[in-house]
Amino acid sequence: MTAVVGEKLGMTQIFDAESRVRPVTVVKAGPCHVTQIKREDTDGYNAIQIAYGVAKQKGVNKPTAGHFAKAKVAPARSLVEVRVDNPDDYEVGQEIELDQLFSAGMRADVTGTSKGKGFAGTMKRHNFKGLGASHGVHKKHRAPGSIGACATPARVFRGKRMAGRMGGDKVTTLNVEIVAVDAEHDLLLVGGSVPGPKGSIVIIREAVKAAHA
Repeated sequence: MTAVVGEKLGMTQIFDAESRVRPVTVVKAGPCHVTQIKREDTDGYNAIQIAYGVAKQKGVNKPTAGHFAKAKVAPARSLVEVRVDNPDDYEVGQEIELDQLFSAGMRADVTGTSKGKGFAGTMKRHNFKGLGASHGVHKKHRAPGSIGACATPARVFRGKRMAGRMGGDKVTTLNVEIVAVDAEHDLLLVGGSVPGPKGSIVIIREAVKAAHA
């Protein structure tokens, strides 16, 4: 599995070869280092641990600092584990080269944490229509309406769509296009939008449904 960890910088637009405007998301995807290698004979599965960013020294405890020191890597902001087929292809402390993983035209899946919206009503959270706003209707235009079933079962079913906390969830955008790769500045231009606010951590993986694009 090809994957890299990065930081969402924001959105912009570029012009393609046919002078058409394309919206893209700029992701700072590096430098990333391998901080741990897991093998099937010792851990039960094959994977590598990837570190990205620079962590604040006051937020790094001694066990975490020792983990990075063992890999000879500075304490990182984010750690992500990625399954691989052959862990022997990697070494602890190795820097992952962006241009060796991705190229323009490839398809990728981008995972991030969506923007938190706080407590939201049913119209915003679930796209409810709301009640009528004509004559004779009380000021309950954005109310959810009836939530019960009847005297039987005399309760509200679990999972009923109601008001509550919205956003702040793990979201994956599938099969987006890698528009351009700037290996010199560790930048990826991803077609369209990706989950999360500016400055949030995102994981870019090789698309699992690329063959169906």
